[in-house]
Amino acid sequence: MLKWTDVVGFASKGNPKPDKKVVKTADEWQQVLTPDQFKITRLHGTERAHSSDMCSRFEPGKYACVCCGTLLFDGSEKYESGTGWPSFTQPITENAVAYHKDESYGMVRIEALCNTCDAHLGHVFPDGPAPSGLRYCMNALALKKKSTNGNNEKERRLVTPRTGDDTTRRYHRGNA
Repeated sequence: MLKWTDVVGFASKGNPKPDKKVVKTADEWQQVLTPDQFKITRLHGTERAHSSDMCSRFEPGKYACVCCGTLLFDGSEKYESGTGWPSFTQPITENAVAYHKDESYGMVRIEALCNTCDAHLGHVFPDGPAPSGLRYCMNALALKKKSTNGNNEKERRLVTPRTGDDTTRRYHRGNA
């Protein structure tokens, strides 16, 4: 299980070696991604909070990189963080996600990227639930949900109003 010290160590000393690398030009990525997906994953953008219903869905399944299809997260590690972005406590494997120090916008954060294709996914914070204490705060547009039988779930986009108390955290496991 990864902890905050592991994440900071990867960001400062080097990331685990990925199983494979996928390299494409910007033009090649634009041919396979929507304009919004390209902006988020290749230009390090951020979608609006609460712009996807992926935050409130907790079905079993796996989450893959929208760019290269690499499995990144298991649905059993997904939880409601109250932030407006899908949040996870752990990547599916230690080498699925790469970490880089991000000093943009006058703050210091740890950026999370797909370790296979370098797609920007979001950021990691040390304020998640026990036992890891990690919150992988991901852009929904950077992820592709795969059902438990391996088929891609139909993509749905729904703008939902902000609901609930931001300080309340409900931890969901499995079919919760």
